[in-house]
Parts: sequence; structure tokens; C-alpha cells
Amino acid sequence: MEQKITEIILHMAHSHQQMARVIDADRQVAVRMAQIVHAIPDAEPAFEGAPGILENSGRINKSVISYLNAIADLQEAMAENLGVVMKQLKGHEEE
Repeated sequence: MEQKITEIILHMAHSHQQMARVIDADRQVAVRMAQIVHAIPDAEPAFEGAPGILENSGRINKSVISYLNAIADLQEAMAENLGVVMKQLKGHEEE
């Protein structure tokens, strides 16, 4: 009978240990979430409201468009140079 009681106590101790681990993990999650919430600014970001957000997104769009246009110009210049090289190679083959 004492052996059964000892086994039950051991199982209960193991269960309590596992519960303590779960509670500690929950505590760590709660602490991290509190840190994240604390890091969120209390005031609005400096976008000056919706018009500011629209203005900044417009600037970003213009930058992306300029970048894409520059890449297109580069590709066009490379194609022209490749065309000249191909004509020269074709001319040397005919000679």
C-alpha cells in the first residue's frame, strides 16, 4: 500500500513540475508581450495623418518608378551595344 502511495505522490510531483514549467512559459510570454506593448508609441507616428501617409507613399512610388525606368534604360543601352557587336561579328565572318 505504501508503494502505491509513493507512486501516486511521485506522479503528482511530476505533474506539478510540468505545470510549473507551463506556468513559467506563460509568464515569459506575458512578460515579452508586455515589453512589446510598452514599446508601442503612445502618439501617432509623424506622418501628419492620412495626407502625410499618402504623400510618403507617393514618394516611394516615384522612387520605384525611377528605379524601374533606369533599369529599362540600362537594358536598352545593353541591347543597342549588343546589336553593334553582333553586326561587327557578322561583318568579320563574311570577310
